[in-house]
Amino acid sequence: MVVPKSSLIAFLPKGHQSFLNVLSYLFFVGVNFPSFVPISYLFHKKAAKKQKQKQNHYKTQQQSISQKVEMQIQKIPIYIDFILLILELVGYGELEWDEGCRAAEVAVKEDELVPSSLASIAPILRAANETEKANPRVAYLCRFHAFEKAHRMDPKSTGRGVRQFKTYLLHRLQKEELEAKFRLAKTDPKEIQKYYQNFYEKNIRDGQNTKKPEEMAKIYQIASVLYDVLRTVVVPFTKVEDETQGYAKDVEEKKEPYEPYNNNIFPLYAPELPEIKAALRALRNVDNLPLLRKPGDRDKSIKDILEWLSLVFGFQKGNVANQREHLVLLLANIDTRSKNVEDYEQLDSYTVQQLMDKTFKNYRSWCEYLHCTSNLNFEPDADRQQLELLYIGLYLLIWGEASNIRFMPECICYIFHNMANEIHGILFGNVESVSGARYQPEAVGDETFLQDVVSPIYEVMRKEARRNRGGKASHSSWRNYDDLNEYFWSDKCFKLGWPMDPTSDFFVNSNEELLQNDEHFKVISGKKKPKTNFVEVRTFLHLYRSFDRMWMFLILFFQAMVIVAWHEDGSIFGIFDDGVFESILSMFITSAVLNFFQAGLDIILSFNAWRSLKHTQILRYLLKFTIAAFWVVILPIGYSRSVLNPTGVVKFFSSLGGNGRDQSLYNYLVALYMAPNILSILLFLLPPLRRSMERSNWRAVVLLMWWAQPKLYVGRGMHEGMFSLLKYTLFWILLLISKFTFSYYVEILPLVAPTKSIMNMSVSKYEWHEFFPNVTHNIGVVISIWAPIVMVYFMDAQIWYAIFATIIGGIYGAFSHLGEIRTLGMLRSRFDSVPSAFYERLVPMEKEEPKRDPLENDLLVRKNIAKFSQVWNEFIFSLRMEDLISNRERDLLLVPYKSAVQVIQWPPFLLASKIPIALDMAKAFKGKEDADLFRKISNDDYMHSAVIECYQTLRGILYGLLADKGDKMIIEHICDEIDTSIQTRVFLSKFRMSGLPSLNDKLEIFLSYLLTEDADAEKYTRQIINGLQNLMEAITKDVMINGHEILERVSSHHQDNDKKERFVRINLGLTQAKSWKEMVVRLHLLLTVKESAINVPTNLEARRRVTFFTNSLYMKMPNAPKVRNMLSFSVLTPYYKEDVLYSVDELHSENEDGISILFYLQKIYPDEWKNFEERIINATEIDRIEATRQWVSYRGQTLSRTVRGMMYYKEALELQFFLDSANDKEIFTGYRTIYMNKEHSVLKERAQALANLKFTYVVSCQIYGAQKKSSDLRDQSFYKNILNLMLTYPSLRVAYIDEREEPVNGKSQKVYYSVLVKGVGTLDEEIYRIKLPGPPTEIGEGKPENQNHAIIFTRGEALQTIDMNQDNYFEEAFKMRNILEEFNKIHHGDRRPTILGLREHIFTGSVSSLAWFMSNQETSFVTIGQRVLADPLRVRFHYGHPDIFDRIFHITRGGISKASKIINLSEDIFSGYNSTLRGGYVTHHEYIQVGKGRDVGMNQISQFEAKVANGNGEQTLSRDVYRLGRRFDFYRMLSFYYTTVGFYFSSMVTVLVVYVFLYGRMYMVLSGLEKKILEDATVSKNKALEEALATQSVFQLGLLLVLPMAMEVGLESGFRRALGDFIIMQLQLASVFFTFQLGTKVHHYGKTILHGGSKYRATGRGFVIFHAKFAENYRLYSRSHFVKGLELAMLLVIYQVYGQSYRSSNLYLFITFSIWFLVASWLFAPFVFNPSGFDWQKTVEDWTDWKRWMGDRGGIGIAQDKSWESWWESEQEHLKNTNIRGRISEIVLAFRFFLYQYGLVYHLNIARGSQSIVVYALSWLVMITALLGLKLVSMGRRRFGTDFQLMFRILKALLFLGFLSIMTVLFVVCSLTLSDIFAAFLAFLPTGWAFLLIGQACRPYVKAIGFWDSIMELGRAFECVMGLVIFMPIVTLSWFPFVSEFQTRLLFNQAFSRGLQISMILAGKKDKIQSA
Repeated sequence: MVVPKSSLIAFLPKGHQSFLNVLSYLFFVGVNFPSFVPISYLFHKKAAKKQKQKQNHYKTQQQSISQKVEMQIQKIPIYIDFILLILELVGYGELEWDEGCRAAEVAVKEDELVPSSLASIAPILRAANETEKANPRVAYLCRFHAFEKAHRMDPKSTGRGVRQFKTYLLHRLQKEELEAKFRLAKTDPKEIQKYYQNFYEKNIRDGQNTKKPEEMAKIYQIASVLYDVLRTVVVPFTKVEDETQGYAKDVEEKKEPYEPYNNNIFPLYAPELPEIKAALRALRNVDNLPLLRKPGDRDKSIKDILEWLSLVFGFQKGNVANQREHLVLLLANIDTRSKNVEDYEQLDSYTVQQLMDKTFKNYRSWCEYLHCTSNLNFEPDADRQQLELLYIGLYLLIWGEASNIRFMPECICYIFHNMANEIHGILFGNVESVSGARYQPEAVGDETFLQDVVSPIYEVMRKEARRNRGGKASHSSWRNYDDLNEYFWSDKCFKLGWPMDPTSDFFVNSNEELLQNDEHFKVISGKKKPKTNFVEVRTFLHLYRSFDRMWMFLILFFQAMVIVAWHEDGSIFGIFDDGVFESILSMFITSAVLNFFQAGLDIILSFNAWRSLKHTQILRYLLKFTIAAFWVVILPIGYSRSVLNPTGVVKFFSSLGGNGRDQSLYNYLVALYMAPNILSILLFLLPPLRRSMERSNWRAVVLLMWWAQPKLYVGRGMHEGMFSLLKYTLFWILLLISKFTFSYYVEILPLVAPTKSIMNMSVSKYEWHEFFPNVTHNIGVVISIWAPIVMVYFMDAQIWYAIFATIIGGIYGAFSHLGEIRTLGMLRSRFDSVPSAFYERLVPMEKEEPKRDPLENDLLVRKNIAKFSQVWNEFIFSLRMEDLISNRERDLLLVPYKSAVQVIQWPPFLLASKIPIALDMAKAFKGKEDADLFRKISNDDYMHSAVIECYQTLRGILYGLLADKGDKMIIEHICDEIDTSIQTRVFLSKFRMSGLPSLNDKLEIFLSYLLTEDADAEKYTRQIINGLQNLMEAITKDVMINGHEILERVSSHHQDNDKKERFVRINLGLTQAKSWKEMVVRLHLLLTVKESAINVPTNLEARRRVTFFTNSLYMKMPNAPKVRNMLSFSVLTPYYKEDVLYSVDELHSENEDGISILFYLQKIYPDEWKNFEERIINATEIDRIEATRQWVSYRGQTLSRTVRGMMYYKEALELQFFLDSANDKEIFTGYRTIYMNKEHSVLKERAQALANLKFTYVVSCQIYGAQKKSSDLRDQSFYKNILNLMLTYPSLRVAYIDEREEPVNGKSQKVYYSVLVKGVGTLDEEIYRIKLPGPPTEIGEGKPENQNHAIIFTRGEALQTIDMNQDNYFEEAFKMRNILEEFNKIHHGDRRPTILGLREHIFTGSVSSLAWFMSNQETSFVTIGQRVLADPLRVRFHYGHPDIFDRIFHITRGGISKASKIINLSEDIFSGYNSTLRGGYVTHHEYIQVGKGRDVGMNQISQFEAKVANGNGEQTLSRDVYRLGRRFDFYRMLSFYYTTVGFYFSSMVTVLVVYVFLYGRMYMVLSGLEKKILEDATVSKNKALEEALATQSVFQLGLLLVLPMAMEVGLESGFRRALGDFIIMQLQLASVFFTFQLGTKVHHYGKTILHGGSKYRATGRGFVIFHAKFAENYRLYSRSHFVKGLELAMLLVIYQVYGQSYRSSNLYLFITFSIWFLVASWLFAPFVFNPSGFDWQKTVEDWTDWKRWMGDRGGIGIAQDKSWESWWESEQEHLKNTNIRGRISEIVLAFRFFLYQYGLVYHLNIARGSQSIVVYALSWLVMITALLGLKLVSMGRRRFGTDFQLMFRILKALLFLGFLSIMTVLFVVCSLTLSDIFAAFLAFLPTGWAFLLIGQACRPYVKAIGFWDSIMELGRAFECVMGLVIFMPIVTLSWFPFVSEFQTRLLFNQAFSRGLQISMILAGKKDKIQSA
């Protein structure tokens, strides 16, 4: 085949038509050609035919290309014609090429484009970029080498993105081939050799002693790459010059200390800190360790202990490097606290022992629990410290590479146990336990540990996680992290062996096969492995099982109270009556029945775990059940023997026990029955004994405790000390007394008398067909009346808890000094004592230094004030940089730290108006004595200080400004005159006070001249001279009586100056000095600041921060240690895909209302925007844009805000180090001055090094790697913004999960890594890379898995968890070392805190009323709520807030969260549970706070509440709650219940009470029983039911949430403000909001327990308050609120229409009002709190959208917001995956809707009073007829609607005529009325809804019989009706414009009070005034 040359050229990119390009293109696309003709033949025959004359040119100038290409392509034989054919067929190549090149050209760097499968070439491209500027030719050669290497790695371009990358790189190479010129030589080999030599000499030989370690690391990396490229260019290798080879060898020897992964915090091989040196010296002690080798290898030298361990077990290099730094920093930080800097030579043995004890405390406990010998062995002659470091290093290396196994701490213990045994064998020649041979040390590969140990266990977890089916499977069908970890709580784990046996029981999962189908995994059923110890079954019975003691206590007390109340007059003293007491004793029988129920639950609910239980546990369950059954039988028999004349059931049991009566038998039985409980009470009173018994592993003690509780590894010995026990016991005793008193006298006793009357009544006539007319005592009525009371009884303890917690929390807060400084007035009054409080709290004291009064020594006073002022000023500067204050406010708040005056220089805002007032006092003073005037001034300390400062400052300014000696002498004489006259008390006689105002005016003018910045120097000088002369004239003539004498006296000393003009020679250069100018500014402020400065700062947030910081200085906190001696800590923030920094487009893009984010924030924060504009007034346009992005982002919930806040820690530590270590001169020079001075660079570097040693910040950006590679613009924006954060904050580290494709056995496979990077130059640089066994986030919940993969990169002894929506403040960061000292405080014996709880400030409260409600609710929880939880109740856990963890404690016990899918949805609180169960101690501290954002819109808030409710539902089922509930003592268990899951269950009971009350009343009304009963006066006048139900109304209206809010606001802001806030909240419908959220909690909590379906809900954290469409609100709230609200409304209507209840009862009216209020809230709150919810235009648009949504058909891929059908399908998702219990529950609950039809049809006029069952049967006939009619229409529409339209119309007409005829007959013949029509709707609509619910629950069967479409259409009809009922009131209100205006005011009242114009914002009417 002959192909024209033109057709070949056509396929190539324009301008690159050489045949070399053709070959390169084929080379790139990776065509596989058959072998026949060598490519070299093609090259010469085809390409060179027309260019023979240029052969020599190719051999010389193009050698670097042609030789390389030919060398590569000679290996690819090819048919010539086949090549030409391929070229002819790739006509699309040009298009692909051009697009690829254009896409690539917009990228930043080539190394950022590298596909994951080619990651190893990234360093080559990075080197090319670095050398580009110095030598483009060398850069070109580097890229060519990268291209060759890429093709060798993936010749077929099968990897993801490889083809596009090669396209880009080849395009660039072709371009550079012509453009890159030679600079150093004429050929490529010489060029690169020469460049390499120059590079070495300049950067390595001459620069290694001058450059920083980070720079050297980069240089060595480039040098290594250059040498690799050089070796490929210089062919053959023998042509490489000897000098070059020598340089390369030197680089190879020296580069290791500078490897990038050694340089995270600082390079460990170039340490400057002595503690680092000592730690490294200890780690490098490898003298006694045996040398390791592989077969055939020579002995390998090792550098430290961790490297030796790596060779033994095959740990990854990245892991070794990471843990090396980790261990060195731990050792250095612990060691430094026990030594001085001068003492450093070697590591203290106590340091290693301390770390050893803490690291292996859990391991040793595990060994003791399993009765196995610890493998922490120390031979007598061995180097103990070396062994200890070996063991610690081994544990850290295991933990660092364990991936998801880190959530299984005892699994890690097992791995360590065996590996430690191997180490001991290697070191001391032990014999292997299995083979009997001696251990032979041999080096293994880098990934051996990962492949042999981690991956097999990971695969087990992965298979189990797949059985979860994305949360759809039952918890009992798969094993979660806890199940797998608890396998290692049994000695069965040792059957795994070592090395682990892959055929062992643990790895053989089950017979199930997992089939991967797209994204989902389908599971084929088979035999499963059993759960371990516990089964999470979806049932409410878990509440009883976990808290059985509480329920038994409440039930027994209720029984006793009913018995007492039933007796005669119901007096409480009736208990002493023999008959009453005898009846009360029957409660032991109740107790036995409840115990029997509990024992049965234990067996049933744990049945799926029986195969994993020990035989002793099974035996215990069976014995418990048997003995409980025994007591259930024997106690009734004994009781019946003690009763005289028994009847009923008692008589039956009496006959079983014989006929004799024996009271003592029952007493003996009771005593025997109660014996274990009495023993428990004794142990309760002796908590130390109980604690030691539970923790004991002695077999005798274990046997003794075996009956009390099953032996578990966790939950042992959690009992508190005596004092804590006393406090929370007293709390609960007082609460229970109040609760039971109220229950008895308000709920139970008043209801007894009417109950007796009802039971004695005889009812013979009913108003419906009564199925059980012969039931005695009207039991149905009794149940209807008592059921709500009983439910309230079990719920109202929650109300009492809220009351008591509020009171106790307020008392504790007051004693903690909260709110002592809450206003600026309070701050001003106490500011003089703030420096001493600062000294006492925040200034470290030496251990040997006695505590002394800082006021004793003047130098000490000045020094401490200087320290305080520098911290204060940095605080003020941070407020300024955050734009919370203006420049003027900043100047008013600053405190000078170096003083030229003899008094304390207070900030000017304290001295506001002091000088003007003093001038007025002096001017108005009529006395003669100086002392009287001075006394008046001295009475005000601030005024006295201001006067003296002004005088002395003015003297200094004038003396420094004047350049003439004569002028200076005048100033000296004037000052001498003033000083002398004051001392001799003749001041008033020598100075005119009347002239002071004039002097003040001229002084102000003079100072203003000094502060003027005028470019015209001559004019500036003239102004100053004029002002100075006027000032001196005022002093000498207006104020001084003998001023002329001073001038004459000076003139007499200077005769030559008689005619010379005074005060014209000035020192103009001084005016530019910063310190002098600061004096002028301050003096000007003192003179000019008026009373308005009293309100500085004006910004509310700035006020809050200033007052809180100063108030915290008076609170109790540990003394601050020096920075060097403080605990080291890390901060970890998990991040997924939230906003980092808003882009310019996002700032200006408008929503549907015409509002942009920038515009919105300018209105929300007008003062801050004004301050911002003042700050950037001189910025360039680019800087202004960037600053604006930051300003907006720092007011949102963005990552940049969080990072900025957390990096304040580093700034604070650097300042604290300066204050700790600086000498007096440096202190008075100032922190900022010193740090800007290059002479003090050593001090600055030491401060930075120590700050890095103490603080690490890691942000776990899970998909950062994917964002970096993504072509999506938004992902690229995220990547660049995160990179910019790393470059802005060099100490910031980013961890991410990197997904790569790597060739494995010839196939490309995904491989995952945990990677840590930092910002260097303009790019990120990889520090550590650790390979993972698989995708970590596939196993558990996303957030905890994200935290877990990054936790290995954190450092220090403490770890603070920070969410992405949090903030921090500089002044709070200054208290971090104080809070860390809390870890060293010992509580109750030997217990130290393991979690430190911190308070939060919710910074989103000012956006809207909803945001304010949430802010107040959250603030009360994180302050007063957690304060009470921590002390006295001792049940505070971790709530996802900024708590600080004891890092070593938690990383050895499973981490800082739990991650099992679904069950650990609320992952944070499980960390607190886990910490408590494992012996941890949680505290709460309020002298430090962190900012936090919250959701601000109604729908966001509801989704957040749903997420929390879902989490609490899962908690209810969890083993952690079960174990805590069973193992806490009784009163602590009560605290635990009512503050966690009990709150949500009580909320549910609150709503259920309403249902039970209304259904009970409907039963009584429709049956006619109520009418009969109310004829009895005793009953009709009794209001007991209403009084009891009033209590639940308090709960329902959200008043319980308001109580702690009011207390906390009152405590911290004053009770007047608290009262005002409460009133405003009610006016803004806070009760509507809280009532609505009650429904959210109840729905999602109940749904989770019944059916599951919990999931993480991303709530969104947007700014703009937008209008949510009606359809969106309907989708969100239809099932949770609207359906329930309409049901309650129907019940109320029925009761109102048919009831004859207490119409005159105020309490009844209150109850029905509260229920109507609940109904209205549930139906209309989403629209009331929806911006523009009643705007007519929006309403019309909503109606259109609603109709479209309801009418659109669903289908595969149709989103829920597009079609009702899709949404309806998704709403039933929980029913698709629920178990049989869930389906039965749904069906049973649906049966309640049939009651409407049954009751109402008998009240129809057409029924004519008949109570026959026929009436009900006929009603069903009507119902079925109606449904069949609808079915007929539906079928007709489908079958005839299109093709037989006429027939379909006839059918509808016939149906209509038939319906009309029937209705006519019914009206005329059967007396049907309009009221009957209304009643029929009330009767039949619920029946239809019941059919719908039952059909959904039985979906598979309904589909099978072909009725599913009918069910769907019925559902659509109901949805339409519900939508119309809810929409009509909205339409009606939208007709009135004032409603919309009122709503806007209602929603945004807080914003209005701050001068906002939300109405303008919502209308989108922006200001037309152009900004400057």
